[in-house]
Amino acid sequence: MLENGPAVKVTIHLNRDTGAKEGFLVDDIFAFLRRNGIQGATMLQAYAGFGAHRQPHTTGAGDVAGLHLPVVVYFIEEQQKVDAILDELLSMVTDGLVEAHPTTVLRNISSSAKVVS
Repeated sequence: MLENGPAVKVTIHLNRDTGAKEGFLVDDIFAFLRRNGIQGATMLQAYAGFGAHRQPHTTGAGDVAGLHLPVVVYFIEEQQKVDAILDELLSMVTDGLVEAHPTTVLRNISSSAKVVS
């Protein structure tokens, strides 16, 4: 369990339809994070957005254009774990943006450890 204190928030910006060796890159990254012991990750798909090509993409576009929506994957983890996976994670991202910011975990509690008042 991620302890209270200093941590790193890593955010990966992709398109939902960015391909990988088998399937979509966002799915490969999600599986990679699970395999490598990251405590938790979140994937959010945007309603609309545009990237470096300045081409707007929206959910109402339909068909293939609707699959080209922006996706954000983020996770918060100890610096040591981030350092251990960062090179491989960065090599996976063939089209997108990866950023990291220092953060502080103030409270991390799982459902099995909830305190009932």
